[in-house]
Amino acid sequence: MTFKYGIDNLTVDIVIAIANGNLKAEINKEAIIKIKECRLKVETMASGDNAVYGINTGFGPLCDVQITPEETSKLQENLLITHAVGVGNPIDKELSKIMMICKAHALCQGYSGVRLKLIERILYFIENDLLPIVPEQGSVGASGDLAPLSHLFLPLLGEGDFWIGNEIQPAKEVLNNHNLKPLILQAKEGLGLINGTQFILAHAIIGLKKMQYLLDLADVSGAMSIEGYQGSQSPFKSELHEIRPFKGNIKVAERMRMLFANSQNINSHESCSRVQDPYSMRCIPQVHGASRNAYYHLNELAEIEMNSVTDNPIVLSETEAISGGNFHGQPLAMALDYCSIAASELGNISDRRCYLLLEGKFGLPRLLTSGGGLNSGFMIPQYTTAALVTENKSLCFPPSADSIPTSLGQEDHVSMGSISGRQFNQILGNIEKILAIELMYAAQAMDYRRPNTFSEIVEKNFKIIRNKVDKLEDDRILKDDINNLIQLVKNQSFIVK
Repeated sequence: MTFKYGIDNLTVDIVIAIANGNLKAEINKEAIIKIKECRLKVETMASGDNAVYGINTGFGPLCDVQITPEETSKLQENLLITHAVGVGNPIDKELSKIMMICKAHALCQGYSGVRLKLIERILYFIENDLLPIVPEQGSVGASGDLAPLSHLFLPLLGEGDFWIGNEIQPAKEVLNNHNLKPLILQAKEGLGLINGTQFILAHAIIGLKKMQYLLDLADVSGAMSIEGYQGSQSPFKSELHEIRPFKGNIKVAERMRMLFANSQNINSHESCSRVQDPYSMRCIPQVHGASRNAYYHLNELAEIEMNSVTDNPIVLSETEAISGGNFHGQPLAMALDYCSIAASELGNISDRRCYLLLEGKFGLPRLLTSGGGLNSGFMIPQYTTAALVTENKSLCFPPSADSIPTSLGQEDHVSMGSISGRQFNQILGNIEKILAIELMYAAQAMDYRRPNTFSEIVEKNFKIIRNKVDKLEDDRILKDDINNLIQLVKNQSFIVK
């Protein structure tokens, strides 16, 4: 199977597959025709007398200054150079690659007016893992991700830097090593490259892929905690959720039933005297389900965006290039902020389940240790989950609710979506740590329920934990245990389906 830029539709999984080298991607004849036709329209406008924004005029507040055909190339080059003002640490290499994949697909739609030669150079970078250095800070999310995209494409000009392995090398050296000459940009090309939402979008794609797994893992850790607590499975009956049929809730309840299937332990206390469990166990479908609903929404919007044209102006004919606002990041920014809250809640409720397992109720020893007093057991890791939960709450402030005018007021409302995307991924990183600690707690509690057995999938995950972390008998340094489990979560080593 080959993905066709500009023709086929990208999805989160397809983008990840191209980035990982598991799916070949190319420009087919149909897309090439569209690219060349649009380029001819730009060349006609560039040589004409009528002012067309970004093609023969300056940018932003200088849109009323017309540029001669002789100055066109310098104008486009200056655009990338002057906008490359990002600061902070470089983004992950994978994010740089995803940005290029999404930008290439957008340019191949045939509305941006860039030359085929330029797109082919971007594809060469992707296929040969020539990944530009892009600072993480500096975008306000309109007119697109100007600073990050400028850094991303400076190497086309022989400027900026690449990652070569874990080393940073100047673009000129790398191009020379590949027998490539720097490109000389033509009319509209600089603007086509740096107008767009690909920085925001790349963070959404990476976050969605991570959140998809963490949603499933949160169900697993919740089920294992319920098994350790000897909670009830009745709140997950299908009849309950059919009369409040939110998509996410129904999915989580179905998964919880699957995670308890044929569990001797869960069936062993069906006739106990307890009436109901605390919310963090009983309301897993409602809370995890609400987070899933937010995930579904962001995934839908991200897939629309990755198959859209988000630069400016949009070229329609030899005489018309519409200067609109497709570069504005608000559609993703607001959904990213919503999904940040949704992700944060997975950690919030997980921390509560950790706390319940420490209380010493229903046959469990206090602090999950039989030698309490001399031993502190699992008292302190819950401090860590509490700290991470509060950190996530502070990261839930919605950047999309803020706007600071730029460009002398021409860009007087911006999305700040780049910050939304970065915060979303920071929160997910903290969720990985919180769920790792809950899994450690749940395994310890389950040990106190032996010789009862659990469902096949829960038993497999219990073994994964015990291969890295022994049951806690006497106090020991837990840092390595926690880090081992965090690494398992990051590597998506737990079985979730």
